[in-house]
Amino acid sequence: MPATYEKIATNTLSSATATVTFSGITGTYTDLIVILNFGAVSAGQDLGLRFNGDTSSIYSMARMWGNGTSMATTRTTGGTKIDVDSIGVSTTVTVLDKIQIMNYSNTTTYKTALIRVDDPGKGTEAVIGMWQSNAAITSLDFFMTSGNILSGSSFTLYGIKAA
Repeated sequence: MPATYEKIATNTLSSATATVTFSGITGTYTDLIVILNFGAVSAGQDLGLRFNGDTSSIYSMARMWGNGTSMATTRTTGGTKIDVDSIGVSTTVTVLDKIQIMNYSNTTTYKTALIRVDDPGKGTEAVIGMWQSNAAITSLDFFMTSGNILSGSSFTLYGIKAA
């Protein structure tokens, strides 16, 4: 059966902020999709993601990136967040991230997120993140590990609903 995207919420920042939160997420969808567009950032900042405000050390991730001339992979366990985007170079162009959180309302399995980053200043990146909790996801927190998410950045949350 085909699935459809249903827009749940959009947050376009009118000023720089430390955290963008989507809360009150119901369990009526199969998956969640978040599309992020954000602009000029400085090197060394990371955009983090947490579920349900959980800051405990139960996040793991594997990352792969390439820029046309080189590539690298990393893996971490026992983290306090999923790194959605690690900004290795300063950029003044829009970075596009797409995050799919699968089976987010299931209460019998850990939660997995697939993340794709298209950054003209850096290259392309793929991240698989896992939150080692059986809790249903009801909120998402996006935050920069240093500094703020800049004005003009937009975050759109969609639910995938079985047709």
